[in-house]
Amino acid sequence: MTLQELNTLPAAEALTLFRDCCAADAWAQPMVDSRPYASAEALHGTARALWPNLHETDWLVAFEAHPKIGDIKSLKAKYASTEALASGEQSGARVAPEDVLQRLKDGNDAYLKKFGFIFIVCATGKSAEQMLELLHQRLPNTREEEIRIAAAEQAKITHIRLDKLL
Repeated sequence: MTLQELNTLPAAEALTLFRDCCAADAWAQPMVDSRPYASAEALHGTARALWPNLHETDWLVAFEAHPKIGDIKSLKAKYASTEALASGEQSGARVAPEDVLQRLKDGNDAYLKKFGFIFIVCATGKSAEQMLELLHQRLPNTREEEIRIAAAEQAKITHIRLDKLL
């Protein structure tokens, strides 16, 4: 898709595309409303400008749209609409040994129980072992710290997905 095509999509179609990048409507709707974008830099600039306006409830909606790291079945089934944009994001988990995937699952379960949302990490370019290490490093954090860190990871993921749109 070209930037011009994104700029001229019907609003409902553009909203769907932006939700595939970040599911929080408090972010996606203003992205639609801010069109047309003069450049990819302007698109990313608007995305960055909207992050501070999001509240915890918005971030939780965005996090909910992600599969658990290492849960490849969930990635394929539940999130089929984002499959094209998410392709490669968990490639490190796809080739991980079974024991590492099990430890990721166990760590994700502990993380979810502690924080009330799944572990969010920009997995692009990271091995399953690296993601597992990051998960273990973040488990001792407070919920407030994790919301902030996960939001920053969500922003990274969203920018990668925006690039994939164009």
